[in-house]
Amino acid sequence: MKTGLTAFVMIWWATVSVAHQLLVFAFVEDGTVIVETKFSTGKIPVSGDVRVLDAQNAVLMTLELQSDGTVQFPLDPALSAQGLLIEVATGEGHDNYWILTPDDIARATKETQ
Repeated sequence: MKTGLTAFVMIWWATVSVAHQLLVFAFVEDGTVIVETKFSTGKIPVSGDVRVLDAQNAVLMTLELQSDGTVQFPLDPALSAQGLLIEVATGEGHDNYWILTPDDIARATKETQ
């Protein structure tokens, strides 16, 4: 009985942990970086912080997540040439990141020319 209860608690805890995973997606469109977020349940986070870091992990900017779970900022080619790391934190351990590689940025830049 004790083993069964322990197994149940472990499975429940793993399910709860995965149920609230924060998903982050970022892309470049028309010279603007667009960051979209949602939880794995489909719910949109209504607040949080977005940190944008360069390839050397220097923080370039910190922005507030909008109530629709997005944030946008102009792409600065000089600062993003080696890629960008976009970290999103919505609180209570819900955080994740997206990496925009130099190829992602170059491809998006070529599409708008």
